[in-house]
Amino acid sequence: MNICVYGAASPTIDPEYIRRVEQLGKLMAERGHSLVFGGGANGLMGAAARGVRDGGGRITGVIPKFFDNESIEEICDFCTELVFTENMRERKQIMEDRSDGFIVVPGGIGTYEEFFEILTLKQLCRHNKPIAIYNVMGYYNELSATMNKAIEKNFIRENCSELYFMTEDPIKLIEYIEAPSAPKRSVRELKDG
Repeated sequence: MNICVYGAASPTIDPEYIRRVEQLGKLMAERGHSLVFGGGANGLMGAAARGVRDGGGRITGVIPKFFDNESIEEICDFCTELVFTENMRERKQIMEDRSDGFIVVPGGIGTYEEFFEILTLKQLCRHNKPIAIYNVMGYYNELSATMNKAIEKNFIRENCSELYFMTEDPIKLIEYIEAPSAPKRSVRELKDG
């Protein structure tokens, strides 16, 4: 499978996050999976890529040209394939199109945006690919609480919680991604409006 990993680009985060995401990347490669990611060399993006490389896997980086032109972040220099895009929208579309499943590791604004976009597209039945959140050291506990609050207050339908899986266990995470997809639902089952 081609698995897209969304995650932090920051080089200043706790090294334990980096260690765990490198292990996840290596596990992905050892199980025969390839990585599709945002092409960054630092933070958890770089960690996932190093892990996949160390496990002997294929790596596709997708990054806008302006990241290179404006030196926004360091670009991973050992990708099997590096795709430059014109903008962020094109980047996300290519990552989505080339991926069979999505893993969200800890991250900031961009990671949250990527998660909510891919989740929204699943809610709208534009894809039926698995989405898993790697809750390293409880990083996404508050996100889980926020989603549960939105369900409790009827802003999100309860069955939308079945559209993704959250765990701190990397084996369970990969097994979820590898499992056959649940039957596709209709938009009416997942969204009011």
